[in-house]
Amino acid sequence: MKTVKTIGCQEALKHLLAYLDQEVGAGTQREMAHHLKVCRACFSRAEFERSLKTRLREVGRGTTRTSFEKRVNALFGQFDDEHEPDSP
Repeated sequence: MKTVKTIGCQEALKHLLAYLDQEVGAGTQREMAHHLKVCRACFSRAEFERSLKTRLREVGRGTTRTSFEKRVNALFGQFDDEHEPDSP
């Protein structure tokens, strides 16, 4: 069994969207999976991103209302303020 390199929150967040889209290599895949198992903040962020992507797919490719965009931006701002990544 290979040893998985431990990554910090900053690196995990850098790869998060590519990881969710399964666009990372096998090594990064293992590192991300391990990090999300041990870091509640990043796991929560990943779940939020998964839910958002799912919801946006359901809505379709049509134009979004300005009020929806404002709510999404407010949620991102709130989440970023509450879940600052660990410093290296």
